[in-house]
Amino acid sequence: MFGNFSKKSRSQKEWKEQTIRYAKAINKFVEVGLKDGWENAGEEPEAQGREEFVPALLDAIRAANQSGELDGLRDDWPIAHTPLISELEKNGQSIPTVSILDDGRIVARIGTEYQDGYVLEIDGLNTKKVEGVDLFGRSPDRRYFAYTTSSGIKITDGWLGQRVALCPYPLGNEGIPNGFEITPFDSPPSPSCLVPFPDGRRVLFVSSGGIFVLTETKAIRLLPTAEDLAEHFEWSKEEYPDDELTADLSMQHGAISPDGRFIAVGSQDGTHLVFDDAYRQVADIGNQSEYPHYALFDSNTEYLALNSCHFYNGVTLGVRTELLEGLKTEPYEQDPRISILEGGARVYAGVHRKDEFIIGDARGYIRAFGSDGKQHWQHFIGSSVGSIDVTPDGETMVCSTYAGFLSIFKMDQGKSADYEIGNSGHTETRRWLIWKNEETPLAW
Repeated sequence: MFGNFSKKSRSQKEWKEQTIRYAKAINKFVEVGLKDGWENAGEEPEAQGREEFVPALLDAIRAANQSGELDGLRDDWPIAHTPLISELEKNGQSIPTVSILDDGRIVARIGTEYQDGYVLEIDGLNTKKVEGVDLFGRSPDRRYFAYTTSSGIKITDGWLGQRVALCPYPLGNEGIPNGFEITPFDSPPSPSCLVPFPDGRRVLFVSSGGIFVLTETKAIRLLPTAEDLAEHFEWSKEEYPDDELTADLSMQHGAISPDGRFIAVGSQDGTHLVFDDAYRQVADIGNQSEYPHYALFDSNTEYLALNSCHFYNGVTLGVRTELLEGLKTEPYEQDPRISILEGGARVYAGVHRKDEFIIGDARGYIRAFGSDGKQHWQHFIGSSVGSIDVTPDGETMVCSTYAGFLSIFKMDQGKSADYEIGNSGHTETRRWLIWKNEETPLAW
C-alpha cells in the first residue's frame, strides 16, 4: 500500500512540475514569436512526456468527485490538454451548444446534432440530464429559447418557460425556382443551429438541408438562394440527368443581430450573405479565405464579423452594419468598407463582450480582438471549440469543445494560473470532463 501511495505521489508531483514548466515555456515562446517574429522564437517547447501520469490523474479526479472534496484538485493536478489526447480518441464527444442561464446554471447539448444526444444541466457541482429537451438555441438578446420537438420548433419565453410560438419544420421544397422540382424531406433535418428572433415569433433554422426562417405559418428559404439553386439544378441536369435534384449545404451557419434587423448566413459554396428583417438580401460580401464558416454580430448591432476558413486556418473580416445596405464585394479583394479583424483562425464559436469579439478556433484557442482589428488576448483550452457563452455582466465565460470538455472562466482577474497557456488575464475555475465512458461528468 505504501509503495502504491508513493507512486501516486511521485506521479502527482511530476505532473504538476512538468505541466507548469511546459506552460511557462510555451507562453514565453509565443510571447517572443508574436513580438520579434517566429524565426526568432527558437524551437517550440516539447509538450510530450506526461502521458504516463494520466491514469493517476484520472484516478485522482474520479476520487475527488466521488468524495466531493474538490478543493485543491487543480492545484495538485493542474489542467492540461495534450497528455489526454489518447484518452479523447475513445472518450471525447462534441458539445456543440452551451448557455449560461440567468440564475447561473449552465445547460449544454452533449453529442453532435445529427446523432443521439442529450442536454445536461450544471448547477454548481450538481449535474443532471434535462428531460424532454434535445437540441436548443437562444435568441441574441438572451430572452427566448428554441427547442426541437416532434411537431416543430417550440419557442419559449425564458428557459423552459411559457410557450410563445410553435414553428413547423420546413418541407424542403420551399423557394425552389420555377421549372424545377425536388423531393420533400422524408423527415425534418437536424438543425446545426437554432436562433430565435428577438420578437419570439420566428426562428432561424440552420441545417444541411437549407437555411430557413420558420414562422408559425410558413418556412422561408434563405440558402441556397433561388439564383444558386437554378444554377446548380441546370448544371446537375446536364451532368447527372438521371439523378434527383438536391439542395444540400456544407459548413452552413447563421446569426441574427441583437436588434433583429439583420440575418447573416453562409455556406461552403458561396459568399457571406446578409438579409434584412423582411428576408431581402442586402449584402453580398466576398470571403477572404476559401470557405465561409461563421458569422457574429457585436452586442450593439454596430459591427458584423465574418469568418472564412481553409483547413485549420482562416480569416475574419469586419464590416459596420451601417454599410450593409447594397454592399457587394468580391472574394479575396480588398475594399475600404471592410477590414481584417483576425488573420489566422478557423472560427467555430463566438460571442461579443464589452469592446471585443471572443472567438473559439479549430486549434483549441479562445481569442479576443476589437472591431479595429487589434488583438487583445488568447487562451488555450485544447481541441476545436464547440460553443462559447458569456454572462451579460461579462464576468463569467463558459466554453465547450469537440473533445467533451466544458470550461468555466472567471474573467478579468489580471493574471492566469501558472499552468494556463495564454495571455488572457482570465482564469479557468472549473473544467468538466463529459466523456462517453465515464459514469457521470467529472469536475476538474
